[in-house]
Amino acid sequence: MLITADERVHELNRQYRGVDAATDVLSFALDETKERFPGEPSAPRLLGQVVVSYPRAESQAAEYGHSVEREVAFLTVHGILHLLGYDHQCPDDESRMLAQQDAVLNALGITRG
Repeated sequence: MLITADERVHELNRQYRGVDAATDVLSFALDETKERFPGEPSAPRLLGQVVVSYPRAESQAAEYGHSVEREVAFLTVHGILHLLGYDHQCPDDESRMLAQQDAVLNALGITRG
């Protein structure tokens, strides 16, 4: 995981997604690359990289009225769910992803309050 500045997230978004704008979180799945990393079958599976914009996390935390720590945790969970194949392009997928995000954050004791 990388926590970085808006400028770096903007650069990565433009370079890898063709989107010329900053965003709050990016996920780069290893399974989507052509490279494969050999390893023991029982070894943990490397999913990829999650990149969070700290300035966006600060701004969104203030906007939503919760801590920066909670917002970074939310963005991290959101990014990891993308690596696991979740998406939010259509309403049904978005509902499933939001339910998973809430379940994970609640299990960790990370609430909106």
